[in-house]
Amino acid sequence: MIPVRGFEGARVGVLGLGRSGLSAARALRAGGAVPVCWDDNPEARDKAGTEGFEITELSHPRAFEDIACLIVSPGIPHLYPAPNKVVAIAQEAGVPVDNDIGLFFRSLALPEWSSFDVAPRVIAVTGSNGKSTTSALIHHLLLEAGKPAQLAGNIGRGVLDLDPPGDGGIVVLELSSYQTDLARALTPDVAVFTNFSADHLERHGGLGGYFAAKRRLFAEGGPDRAIIGVDEAEGRYLAGQLSEGPADDRVIRVSVERRLSGPGWTVGARKGFLSEYRKGRQVGSIDLRNVPGLPGAHNHQNACAAYAACRTLGLAPRVIEQGFATFAGLPHRSQRIAEKDGVIFVNDSKATNVDSALKALQAFASIRWICGGLEKEGGLAALAPGLAHVRKAYVIGREAAHFALQLEGVEAEICTDMAQAVQSAMAEAEPGDVVLLAPAAASFDQYDNFEQRGEDFMAEVRRRL
Repeated sequence: MIPVRGFEGARVGVLGLGRSGLSAARALRAGGAVPVCWDDNPEARDKAGTEGFEITELSHPRAFEDIACLIVSPGIPHLYPAPNKVVAIAQEAGVPVDNDIGLFFRSLALPEWSSFDVAPRVIAVTGSNGKSTTSALIHHLLLEAGKPAQLAGNIGRGVLDLDPPGDGGIVVLELSSYQTDLARALTPDVAVFTNFSADHLERHGGLGGYFAAKRRLFAEGGPDRAIIGVDEAEGRYLAGQLSEGPADDRVIRVSVERRLSGPGWTVGARKGFLSEYRKGRQVGSIDLRNVPGLPGAHNHQNACAAYAACRTLGLAPRVIEQGFATFAGLPHRSQRIAEKDGVIFVNDSKATNVDSALKALQAFASIRWICGGLEKEGGLAALAPGLAHVRKAYVIGREAAHFALQLEGVEAEICTDMAQAVQSAMAEAEPGDVVLLAPAAASFDQYDNFEQRGEDFMAEVRRRL
């Protein structure tokens, strides 16, 4: 645990008692603060109460008269589409609002770091798609290279549940826009921006607000190195803002769509080959085509970002290449789960938006596509470049009929539920086909989360093999 510093003897509100909220309450108490906790869920309150935390309703007007700060869990809105009522009361009272990420950065560095040979470092990864895989891959590469590394944030453990890093320790954080938007302290040593596409627009008041939340990791934090995916306009804009000129190697540009040129530091992948250039000269190259845990161009982009992050820490290209070969991938993200009679089954339930689903479609040549769910804003038109790879779509979800109507030129079967979709896809699949779950939609119309949807897909496949 990382005890929170700066609130010794103070009462600190904690709103939301899920994983991050309870972790924050424990770390605040370990640092000498008095957590004052609340959650609308009685079961969450009871769980916190059994650990001895003070449970106090925070929505009455005088609740914040003696509270120094309010710590808010990521799922609780603080601005758009409207602030949570407790957050609004805290803001009206002039009480600072923060989250566990802000507490982590303000509390991580300790006086004993001055005696370390190598000060601990933090790599923070954000972006619209691929940030979980990129974060996990960086962590894997570091461990394979013998480095003391921990993984936390939006993946793995809560940030305050980490062990205080020792001499040369490295913390890898995956940070969502919900986390970067509110954190009052953001000071990573290396920051990674994978890519950008429309998502969470209601929560951030539109596309500009969503980008602003991502941008805070770089603008507020001032990382020593910034690794920026520049295949979208937002990434090119961000790289330009951070760079002092074309040769500024504090900014590493990453692309899988074009060959980057110039005197700066770049990492790109084309036709399955990763290349690193510095000062106009190639200094590293890796063949990614046969790396089983990183299929498709979207995973090659993740590989480039992870490669760049590890290079900033001094890892040699061949050491990174060896680590790539042993990376198994993450559950529900281009996860190859089975093969039978020449048919491959891939679980990409994490493809909850159109952009991530498009990348999954472009990774395979002949697809039996299981898709559908709770549609997000913007429709499905952006999927068009990948639909040529689809032999047939098997559509699930409450909005299956409406979803199918938008798939112009694609044969579609309205299956509604996962069992029927898997049964039909398996019955019709031929050698060389990939039965792919890449929903291009949220899961909440039928499942609690994308993980549950992916588990259902895998269970239905395995039941029929």
